[in-house]
Amino acid sequence: MKQHTYRLRSVAWGAVLSTLVAALPAWAVEPFAVRDIRVEGLQRVEAGTIFASLPLRVGDTYNDDKGASAIRSLFGLGLFSDVRLQVDGDVLVVVVEERPTVADVSFSGIKEFDADMLKKALRDVGLAEGRAFDKALADRAEQELKRQYLGRSLYAAQVTTTVTPIERNRVNLNFSVAEGDVAKIEDIRIVGNQAFSESTLRGLFDLDTGGWLSWYTKSDRYSRAKLNADLETLRSYYLTRGYLEFRIDSTQVAMSPNKDAMSITINVHEGQRYVVSGVRLEGDYLGKDDEFKALIAIQPGQAYNAEQVADTTKAFTEYFGRFGYAFARVEALPLLDRDLRTVEFVLRAEPSRRAYVRRINLAGNNRTRDEVIRREFRQLESAWYDSDRIRLSRDRVDRLGFFTDVAIDTEEVPGAPDQVDLNLTVAEKPTGNLSLGAGYSQSEKLSLIAGIRQENVFGTGNYLGLDVNTSKYNRQFVLSTTDPYFTPDGISRTLDVYYRTTRPLDEQEGDYRLVTPGASIRFGVPFTETDTVFFGLGVEQTKIEPGIGMPLRYYDEIAEFGDSSLSVPLTVGWARDTRDSALVPTQGRLQRVNGEWGVGGDTRYLKASYQFQQYIPLNKKFTLAFNAEAGWGKGLGGKRFPLFKNFYGGGLGSVRGFEQGTLGEASPLQDDPGTLSYVGGSRKLVFNTEVIAPFPGAGNDRTLRLFGFFDVGNVYAEGASLDASQLRASTGLGISWISPIGPLRIAYARPVREQPGDKTQSVQFQIGTSF
Repeated sequence: MKQHTYRLRSVAWGAVLSTLVAALPAWAVEPFAVRDIRVEGLQRVEAGTIFASLPLRVGDTYNDDKGASAIRSLFGLGLFSDVRLQVDGDVLVVVVEERPTVADVSFSGIKEFDADMLKKALRDVGLAEGRAFDKALADRAEQELKRQYLGRSLYAAQVTTTVTPIERNRVNLNFSVAEGDVAKIEDIRIVGNQAFSESTLRGLFDLDTGGWLSWYTKSDRYSRAKLNADLETLRSYYLTRGYLEFRIDSTQVAMSPNKDAMSITINVHEGQRYVVSGVRLEGDYLGKDDEFKALIAIQPGQAYNAEQVADTTKAFTEYFGRFGYAFARVEALPLLDRDLRTVEFVLRAEPSRRAYVRRINLAGNNRTRDEVIRREFRQLESAWYDSDRIRLSRDRVDRLGFFTDVAIDTEEVPGAPDQVDLNLTVAEKPTGNLSLGAGYSQSEKLSLIAGIRQENVFGTGNYLGLDVNTSKYNRQFVLSTTDPYFTPDGISRTLDVYYRTTRPLDEQEGDYRLVTPGASIRFGVPFTETDTVFFGLGVEQTKIEPGIGMPLRYYDEIAEFGDSSLSVPLTVGWARDTRDSALVPTQGRLQRVNGEWGVGGDTRYLKASYQFQQYIPLNKKFTLAFNAEAGWGKGLGGKRFPLFKNFYGGGLGSVRGFEQGTLGEASPLQDDPGTLSYVGGSRKLVFNTEVIAPFPGAGNDRTLRLFGFFDVGNVYAEGASLDASQLRASTGLGISWISPIGPLRIAYARPVREQPGDKTQSVQFQIGTSF
């Protein structure tokens, strides 16, 4: 019986395969019809995997070319360290030696990373439990681990791989890491600067040589990405101040021999400072030259500013887009006069051809239904291309809050120069949230918080939430659902069912409380793209449960309305928010108006409130912030304003330096007339001013900020005049920190205007409040 063997080792199988054709004549056999195919050497791999990869079947004619192709295919699976083909008569025998399988991956010596994070990084390069293993894969894994440590400025990290064979052709892998010390920035030098001091330019950087808070900010850890961002900041600083020819010639990063210190040197060429002498238009502006001139942000007579040039070309391109010119080209050509140090800009435009949108394609919304996205679009298919509507559509989709990334690309349609397709790509994020937590503040003490929220129920875009709060003074159970498109034209509907218990803020321990079960329905009507007006109707019952330490004012309330009163409030509201961030705003404005009218039940009243916030960036580091709040309430039908609708003042979120809720009307207790309890008032005025700055030593980290403030305000009882002499005022310093459990604010305040009997408090803190 003749037997021929073709064998290939995995150590250099790629090189052998390249010479296989030349070698085959030495092993050549006469072609024959394959009667059977037999596989030997399998342990975990299924035989079907082998048969599916072979380029021939039983009954086919075998030849040397097919044998070489079979070996290439089997090695391409990456499962075998050795493959042989044997011919036994008219039977083809495939003999394989499986690569070992990774049974376990472990780490030792790691402190900087969590083991699960490193396992995920190794999985991305192909190494994971249950996968085939070879030495090349281990080398790639080592390099990936070192790359992870380089990202944390641990340049001295060393990785040693230990492979331990175990039974059933498996191996255990252990990566032993000697992390070494963090490479910290020892020095940052800027060479070639003349117009600005080195300290001024270094102050623009997020990277620095460290301070007493570097353990938190990690600003002294070198990162190539951070350095590139700082270089762009430096470039922008010069280009917005007239230095049109500024450039960064080179950047040197030098590391100490023991790899624990780094020195950065940046060589710059400033060039001359240029002043804009004029701006003129060239090209086709659709006969709308005056309209385009109104969009020019470049200011003749002022220093060259790259941002103004970029804003102008962008505005021109978008304005062309409003008329369907999706492929318009706009260039800003500088004409330099180096002797006079002036620059004239020629804005050259070529509108190209007008286009309309053939199709809008969606991608990435694996869970969210297409209609949820498409109903936010203001650009329609088969309509002329409109850049304003496209940008608005993208922003509206992003504001849904269901996606981590939203991008729109314009694609030309082959063979149709006047048509484009819009491709919207989204990256979905988990929209369900199960929260279990605790909070603490001086007024509320310990509170347990639990919530279940789903912002995109079954991909419909609807919201469903359940919240429970167990604080000392305010406990609540709220079930809420929102349909943002209750009607096809975008009117939203919100249903709330709630049960709240409230005990007024005072220092007396008592068992009296307000119990308020209720339900409401609210509709949001979009009057414009940025303004939504809310209308709602609710019904709630408020019961006063008398107890120890209850103020006399509550007995008056019972006498007028009874211990249980029914209210039917009609609510109206409006909101507009243009802040750049809800947590750490640096610019923009927030406005809210809310109105409530008790139209039925046992109470008749009107209640209104208005809030205005304005953030003004003074520079990259400092922000000026204003906040103003006004509240007004009045009883109708000859009755008082309901006590349980009162406003409260004092403490964080109001006038700092005064105890929480102690501004306003004070009522003696029934069983202790010499003790007063604060019950708020029907009118409220609060004004806050803050100057927000980086925390010393924290660099430009926006999550940790220092602020100085000045507060003015008070709460007035119904019938009392709004006497300015009764306003309280305070000033002080505070710290704002976006902590893992929410925004934390700590303030030290000193009253500068107070009245005898006021309760003051120098240090106040709370989680989840602003101003």
